[in-house]
Amino acid sequence: MEPDFKEGGQVLVSTLNFNNLKGPKKMRDSFVGPFNIVKLVGKNAVEVRLTEEFSRKHPVFPVSLVKPDFQTGEDKFPSRHIGSGRLPWTC
Repeated sequence: MEPDFKEGGQVLVSTLNFNNLKGPKKMRDSFVGPFNIVKLVGKNAVEVRLTEEFSRKHPVFPVSLVKPDFQTGEDKFPSRHIGSGRLPWTC
């Protein structure tokens, strides 16, 4: 089942076909973004608003190369403190 994309939503874009990114291919992020959806192009593509870094890319991507961006909850619960995740070192 494909996710439902809506105008104004945010998506992450796959870097599979991005050739101009720095560093070795296996060390790159699999997805970049989030980018805002400008409009839906049929059922199989979305047009996104790209940042200056990716301004030379075509802004329309097939839905197979994008995935929805889910918020982690930090924006929803700003008063919740999430620690560093480290346990104190003891011998």
